[in-house]
Amino acid sequence: MEVTAEIKREMFWTMLLARRLDERAWMLHRQGKITFHVSGIGHEAAQVGAAFAIRRGYDWVVPYYRDLALMLALGYTPLDFFLGLMGRRGEPGSGARQMPNHWSMRSMNVVSLSSPVSTQTLHAVGIAMGIKMRKEDKVVLTTVGEGGTSQGEWYEAVNWAAIHRLPVVFNVQNNQYAISEPVSLQMAVNSVAEKARGLGLPGVSVDGMDAFACLTAFQKAVEDARAGHGPVLIETCVYRITPHSSDDDDRTYRSREEVEAHKKDDGLLRTRNTLEREGVLTPQAVDAMEERARQIIDEAAAQAEATPYPPGEEGAFPVYAEEVRHA
Repeated sequence: MEVTAEIKREMFWTMLLARRLDERAWMLHRQGKITFHVSGIGHEAAQVGAAFAIRRGYDWVVPYYRDLALMLALGYTPLDFFLGLMGRRGEPGSGARQMPNHWSMRSMNVVSLSSPVSTQTLHAVGIAMGIKMRKEDKVVLTTVGEGGTSQGEWYEAVNWAAIHRLPVVFNVQNNQYAISEPVSLQMAVNSVAEKARGLGLPGVSVDGMDAFACLTAFQKAVEDARAGHGPVLIETCVYRITPHSSDDDDRTYRSREEVEAHKKDDGLLRTRNTLEREGVLTPQAVDAMEERARQIIDEAAAQAEATPYPPGEEGAFPVYAEEVRHA
C-alpha cells in the first residue's frame, strides 16, 4: 500500500481524535460522570500503524482495553465510546453490560476481549486456525500489553500459532509498566521480541512512537501472515503517559520527571511535526482538525449523557438465549 499524503492525514486525524476523546474521558471521571477509565494516551501511533496495515472490515481484530485509537480507525465512533463509558442504552458492544473498553464490533470483525489479560490472544489464535482450515486469506490482529506476556495464556497462544503457522499478528504494546511493575520485574530478557524467537516465530521490535515505522512493520507482518508464512510478533515500544487507570496513583512507582521527559517524545506530537516538515499538514490544518474534534466530542458526550440507562429487564437477554434452534 502506498502511504499517500491523504493516508498520512487520516492517520494523524485518528490519533488526534483518540487523544482528545481520552482526555475528555479523564475530565468526565473527575466530574463524577463516569466511574472508571483506562487510558491509551501514548499508544496512539502504535495502534494506528497496525490498523492501517490490515484490510479493515475483512481481517479480524481481537483488541485489548487500551485500543481506543485502533477502534476509531476501524469505525468505532465517539458516541459508541461515551455510551460505553457511561453505561448507557445502545452501547454497541454489549448493550452496556460490559466494563468500558471491552470493545466489540461485528460489522468490522472485532471480537470482544475478556477482562483477564491475555486471554484474548487464545481467541485470536482460534480464529486464525479457522481461517487456515477454510483456506481463506484473512489475517488476525491481536494486541496485548507487555505485562500480559507473563501470562500462561499468552505463551499457549503464541506457541500454538507458531506450531501451526497460523495467520495471526501479535501486537505487544510495551508501555514499560505492568500496572506498577517495570519491565525489569516482568521479564529477564531485553525485549518481548526475544520471547517470540524462543517460541519459534519472528519477533520484531519497533519504535511505537513512530506511526509510520509501525505501519511499515505491520504491513510486512500482515503480508507474510496472509501469504501463509505463519505468525509474527511485533513489540511496539511506547510509553504510558497516564496512570494505569483512573484507580491508579502512578506517583507511587515513577517520578514526575520521568513522565514529563516522555511527553516530549509523544507519538502524536512527533507525527504532527513530521507531517508539517513534509508539507502534508499546516498549522492551520491542525487547528481546523482540533476544532472539528472538539465539536464532535462535545456533541457525542452530550448525546451519551442524555441517553437513558438500559432498563433492568434487559439484563438477562441476550446474555442468555430465550430460544435455542438446532440445525
